[in-house]
Amino acid sequence: MSKSSNKSNSFEDNFKRSVSPMIVLILLSEKPMYAYRLSQELEKRSNRSYQMKFLYPVLYKLQQNGYIIEYSQETTESHRTRNYYTITESGKEYLHFLVQKYHELLSAVDVFLQDENTI
Repeated sequence: MSKSSNKSNSFEDNFKRSVSPMIVLILLSEKPMYAYRLSQELEKRSNRSYQMKFLYPVLYKLQQNGYIIEYSQETTESHRTRNYYTITESGKEYLHFLVQKYHELLSAVDVFLQDENTI
């Protein structure tokens, strides 16, 4: 693997790690989901370019901070119990903050990318 490929992977991994909580909260703001459904939805919407390798640590951290809650629900077709996650009011406020901060940072970076000599 070339050095530029390693750098690209590192940049991508760091970026995904940074925005993963925001993306999870966005999905959970639409409807409660269990972990496997979250990862399926994430891959589907990103055309498989965004796969979250470490979903459970993100869920646990959001849960510890009170941004999501977990509850069990029995599925009727198989009588299995699944653990669903849903966003809390505090999570909705945090999501609003994250989206606002994301747009601010994106705009700040775009200023540098607008210079044609940069690339």
